[in-house]
Amino acid sequence: MEGTMKVAVMTGKKKMEWCEREIPQPGPGELQIKLEYVGVCGSDLHFYSEGRLANWVPDGPLVLGHEPGGVVSAIGEGVTGFEIGDRVALEPGVPCGHCEDCLKGHYNLCRSVRFMAIPGEKDGVFSEYCTHAASMTFKLPDNVSTMEGGLMEPLAVGMHACELSNAKLGETAVVLGAGCIGLVTLMSLKARGVSEIYVADVLDKRLEKARELGATRVFNSRNENIEEFVKTLPGGGVDQVYECAGNRITTLQTCRLIKRAGKITLVGVSPEPVLELDIATLNAMEGTIYSVYRYRNLYPSAISAVSKGLIPLKKIVSHTFDFKDVIEGVDYSLNHKDEVIKAVIRM
Repeated sequence: MEGTMKVAVMTGKKKMEWCEREIPQPGPGELQIKLEYVGVCGSDLHFYSEGRLANWVPDGPLVLGHEPGGVVSAIGEGVTGFEIGDRVALEPGVPCGHCEDCLKGHYNLCRSVRFMAIPGEKDGVFSEYCTHAASMTFKLPDNVSTMEGGLMEPLAVGMHACELSNAKLGETAVVLGAGCIGLVTLMSLKARGVSEIYVADVLDKRLEKARELGATRVFNSRNENIEEFVKTLPGGGVDQVYECAGNRITTLQTCRLIKRAGKITLVGVSPEPVLELDIATLNAMEGTIYSVYRYRNLYPSAISAVSKGLIPLKKIVSHTFDFKDVIEGVDYSLNHKDEVIKAVIRM
């Protein structure tokens, strides 16, 4: 497709406006994608509301959105295995492929990665079309929608957290935070055979969704103390704790929830670059901490798990906004966190 397209561009803190750009054409090794759905991520909301995400600070206009699903609309030179009309999910980071980290298989740690909606790397996909490396584009089975294709991105985060910590059958787990990342971590744990999972949050609607998706018990941290509860469990804690809220309180809480030799996985991304940990308790428990940075080599597994019905991914979606309302949708997601579990933009 050639011509012009509409793009929603963040121009400053809590400022987003429409502009018109040329539809990008695929270069060698690339595909042009007509976008159909894009998820609204918590990182989009951090950039929009606070003007930064951890150590990333935009130095100019930035297009948000990095959870895309769509349809192949043009094919670049040298690309094989795709046809126009293929429905696809796009893994949003394109690594260099030849640095030490890439060659070790840790391409999510590539220093030269170009990731959607990251300042200095690549614009996001709150737009009608985009181009993307065919090597990071994955065809969807007939029973997986392009909306689910976009949601493979957060699902891969949850799956990566569970793989890093080697969560397995018979273990117990706590998930702190029942937003999108907490819920996909919950579903990933269940798919791996972990059946005793406790979830804490401060918003009842999110906790209701966690219960629907199979949490053993949920805790509203405004009026229930999960630390006191886990002390009553065998061993005085759980095997695995997943911090999925990315905030100061829950991060400090993690070390107090594991049993001896337990594992903590930091999944949530905080807008603050420095947070505290209870190191004395961690040492006494001889606990292990894992940090999650995106994901690697998981899109095929995520797509397969959704296709086979192991992970009911679309159940996390609470709100859908048309592309013409994307600015209002981002603003609504920011200001109605008690209502919005996961929003998607229908392009």
